[in-house]
Amino acid sequence: QESLRIADEFKNEGNDHFRARRWDEALVAYRAGLGRVPKRREPQLQPNPDVDVDSPLVEEDGEAPKDQIPIPMTPEETECAKARAVLNANIGACFVKLDDHKQAVEACSQALLDDPSYVKALQRRASSNEKINSWSSLTAAQEDYTTLLKILPSSTPQTKEIERCQHLLKPRLEAAQKEETAEMLGKLKGLGNSILGNFGLSTDNFKFEPNGQGGYSMNFAK
Repeated sequence: QESLRIADEFKNEGNDHFRARRWDEALVAYRAGLGRVPKRREPQLQPNPDVDVDSPLVEEDGEAPKDQIPIPMTPEETECAKARAVLNANIGACFVKLDDHKQAVEACSQALLDDPSYVKALQRRASSNEKINSWSSLTAAQEDYTTLLKILPSSTPQTKEIERCQHLLKPRLEAAQKEETAEMLGKLKGLGNSILGNFGLSTDNFKFEPNGQGGYSMNFAK
């Protein structure tokens, strides 16, 4: 309890710095607070009391009953998880302001390990992944927006904004996929040419044409 009290003091100090737009000082305070909170324990399992020798092999939902289930957290562990989630999300907010979006994504991901339904952390991670603007990061942003739409009531203004973000994200995601795929194929072609060059050939000597059965046939052209 004492460690959580000190962590809360650091969090409040960080909030004061953040409101004053002192992002670096806020980051230091939030990290100091996080350092006071006990670390997340590794997930532990216990035998499932609902499973016995007479249990059906398959339940009504079509899944087999699990022999082991996670050990529930104690009230103290739950309180620590909440503190870690808030501090990590605040650290993510600092990195957003400092324009370090990779670190923001990492901090928000840590927050979501303790609270998978933390709306602010999901929003910040999605926004930062959009800023990173790679195929994988845009895909991750799309997944977070989908999660948010499941969590938030459909009547909230946030839902409309998230739907708008998803709509705008789709063409960007397709463009990033095409660009990175073309870049990868270009690198593979360069590698192939460096090897085939030893035999007086290049990848241009091999033509791929539709075979009429949904696949391709390769033809050699001199």
